[in-house]
Amino acid sequence: MAPLPLIACRHCDHLHQRLPIPAGALAACKRCGHVLYRQSGLPLRDWIAIVLAALLVFIIANCFPVVQLTMQGMTVRATLPQALWTTWGQGHELVAAMTALFALALPLGQIVFLFWALRAVSRRRLPPDFRFGMRVLHAMTAWSMVPVLMLAILVAIVKLADLAVLHVDAGLWAFAACTVLLTMLGRVTALRVWRYAEDERLVEVSGSGADLAGLVAGCQACGFVQNLPRGGHGAPCGRCGARVHQRKPASFSRAWALIAAAAILYIPANVLPVMHIRTPAGTTSHTILGGVMEFWQTGSWDLALIVFVASVVVPMTKLLALAVLMLRSRWDGPAVQRQRTRLYELVEFIGQWSMLDVFVVVLLSAMADFPGFSQITAGPGAAAFGMVVILTMFAAMSYDPRLGWDAAPAPKEYAE
Repeated sequence: MAPLPLIACRHCDHLHQRLPIPAGALAACKRCGHVLYRQSGLPLRDWIAIVLAALLVFIIANCFPVVQLTMQGMTVRATLPQALWTTWGQGHELVAAMTALFALALPLGQIVFLFWALRAVSRRRLPPDFRFGMRVLHAMTAWSMVPVLMLAILVAIVKLADLAVLHVDAGLWAFAACTVLLTMLGRVTALRVWRYAEDERLVEVSGSGADLAGLVAGCQACGFVQNLPRGGHGAPCGRCGARVHQRKPASFSRAWALIAAAAILYIPANVLPVMHIRTPAGTTSHTILGGVMEFWQTGSWDLALIVFVASVVVPMTKLLALAVLMLRSRWDGPAVQRQRTRLYELVEFIGQWSMLDVFVVVLLSAMADFPGFSQITAGPGAAAFGMVVILTMFAAMSYDPRLGWDAAPAPKEYAE
């Protein structure tokens, strides 16, 4: 009987055997409680069908208008590419580039690479560049923000509901369907594809040939458990070629630098206007809190709450939580360290939702483009706010949660 694959928990580095579990069940780390893997009830061919459906609706969403607005005899049909082009033409290249990357290019790349990988595994023939493609898929998944874009579309629609006659178009329904499908596909990560390939014996099984009495580590890109050279310095992964370290190099210094940069940029992001609205009556500028107050005063308290949480509470929570994780680096016992692990998981989960305001501004620039009557352009605060989101996400990726568990080393043998 072939040996069971090994998994190194990416939050505490404890080793486990990947045991078969029932469909719909999950396996959690015995040491820190982090979810190691889930067992899907869908076969591989069904996941391929879902990926193809996601690709189809993603194309429809970007080719067809999201909404159609009419005011004073003028009609605007807004699409996401049109919004990006309008924002770029207004001189806000950084805001347009961030939105194009996170709402268009990376989601499309995630879908395409996932279809390519699942198709290769299902055909039981892996191409020579499979490991490189899987590293790309692993890197881009965290930055795919279609669900955030969908929420931004709804916020923009409500904001313009009183300005013009609004009709929902095919693009909106396609984005809604794409959000559902990509949320489902969020469970089919690069690590899960590698496990599919392991089960088909198409790639080397994690932990095979590893000497557990020596220094071992799991690759962050593919999960392959392997021995490292003495000292734990970086070595190429024996399966995917990514650089494997016992612990992320310079984790604390890099994370602190990114947190400090994000905290500095958070000030202009909230003080400077995120958008300018030009009407025949003049030009008004809106900050993030100003937009929240406007929603509240017009009776849209639910949207005011959503924007406040996504644009104010979430960034502050990320900064404070990361600072707490960095400051409390000493061992405080398993119970406390488990709570710190949950806090880090929260930071990872909420990471991308702060991009809401940036997406809203870009969408409004296309939806409210009525020359002579109404025009919305991005303000300097939007670019600063987008950079805060990016920096905090990089800070979370730079932090190594395994460091907190190092004061109480896990046993060398794996847990069953």
